[in-house]
Amino acid sequence: MAVGGRANQRGVVATCNYNARAYGIHSAMPMISALRLCPDLQVLPVDMPKYKAESAKVQAIFRAFTPIVEPLSLDEAYLDVSDCRIANGSATRIAKEIRTRVEDEVGITISAGIAPNKFLAKIASDWLKPNGQFTITPEQVDSFVYTLPVKKLLGVGSVTAKRMQNLGIHTCGDLQTVPLNDLTRHFGKFGTRLYQLSRGEDNRAVSPKRQRKSLSAEHTYAQDLPSLAACQQALETLFKELDHRIEQTNCRHLICQRTIKLRFNGFITTTASSTGGSSDLTEYARLLDQAWRRHELPVRLIGAGVKLSPSAKAKQLGLF
Repeated sequence: MAVGGRANQRGVVATCNYNARAYGIHSAMPMISALRLCPDLQVLPVDMPKYKAESAKVQAIFRAFTPIVEPLSLDEAYLDVSDCRIANGSATRIAKEIRTRVEDEVGITISAGIAPNKFLAKIASDWLKPNGQFTITPEQVDSFVYTLPVKKLLGVGSVTAKRMQNLGIHTCGDLQTVPLNDLTRHFGKFGTRLYQLSRGEDNRAVSPKRQRKSLSAEHTYAQDLPSLAACQQALETLFKELDHRIEQTNCRHLICQRTIKLRFNGFITTTASSTGGSSDLTEYARLLDQAWRRHELPVRLIGAGVKLSPSAKAKQLGLF
């Protein structure tokens, strides 16, 4: 079973169950490819209002145990249970009680990771999926990360993993043998982060108020847009959707950059951006023109977005 768009409309897999994954199906895969791998695949349409409603129920259960909840998405969150006295303050038992309540009250199963910090908790949450939980105690951190593959580290994608492989780095144990100076030479500022993560270090606090950094809207078209004029026409509808999202999130005053993304026939992707504190169709049209002229091919996807600056600090008011 998979959830996503229709194959004849260039839909992609939003998610799928574990039976489908056994066929090699995964998120972001074109639905037509998924159906080739598994012709009997049952495809359900996306129902975002339903997901939001169920997510709210789950998050309400989280907050019955601790007010320090940092949502990452509709189906994932960090919880700081340091001060929770339920289950005698045992994080492992708290996680089990949360999972039981979610299954009993919401009717779905969830997995949990328990660890001294966010990085390790995220790794642990994936360890015994589906419907399981895994605990990494402070005493187990060193031995756990030593054999952990570097591809599991936050921020390590396929390109970085390949570079590490070429350097003979396959596990965090391997990474620990590389001096910090060499890591920063090979990976820039990210080298410092790799040095910390390979030792299981992550000092980020669980933050209930996460700062939104960007906002976007994009659309994949059932038929390629053949010309710049067709793209400009489609942009008008997309811009209205983006503008509506900006209005809903009340972040217009935080805009510091505008971006256009184009994906051409053949999956060539390019972006164009400009700095500025406003969002207007004329500027997006100019960016679209700039991006389209790099390849001048039919377009399958257009995305429009804004980058947001941190909230402005409160100014000192006058005395009178």
